[in-house]
Amino acid sequence: MTTANKITIFRVLMIPVFLVLAYSGRMIWAFVVFVLASLSDMLDGYVARHYNQITNFGKFMDPLADKVLVMAAMCFFVESGRMPGWALAIVLLREFAVSGMRLIAVEQGRVIAAAWSGKIKTTATMICLCLMLLFPAPGPGDSAPDLLAILCTWVILVTTVYSGAEYFYKNRDVFRNVK
Repeated sequence: MTTANKITIFRVLMIPVFLVLAYSGRMIWAFVVFVLASLSDMLDGYVARHYNQITNFGKFMDPLADKVLVMAAMCFFVESGRMPGWALAIVLLREFAVSGMRLIAVEQGRVIAAAWSGKIKTTATMICLCLMLLFPAPGPGDSAPDLLAILCTWVILVTTVYSGAEYFYKNRDVFRNVK
């Protein structure tokens, strides 16, 4: 097993640790674990490219680990009332749609590379989720809205929808020969 794949497995193992810490109210530790897991994504990509450790396992598990980490955090925020469920549904829809398009492209012998807008979406999402972990919602007696959560939700949604729309627009020819 390559070093890059070990880092990816580390990220996968960090997801339940993150969830246990978040649900037990240890938000600083949940934040630390989330940041470590998020940074491990950049590290495993660097190691895989720099040391020629690109594998089929890594091509499959790396994006899956990222998606599960993000979805775990978003599910936590939906359940805790800091993010609406429909926002999570939009993010999930985009991920499933892009994955479906990639499957169709593979059947045509084509590989669709990640676009910069997708990388910006991932970075913006990770930063927003980190901010929400680091700065708690206003207390129960406080009538102030959770402006940070509202802003972060919209940043996540705008970057998600934009990157998904760009992805489909730039690769629309994939659907021309679909039977």
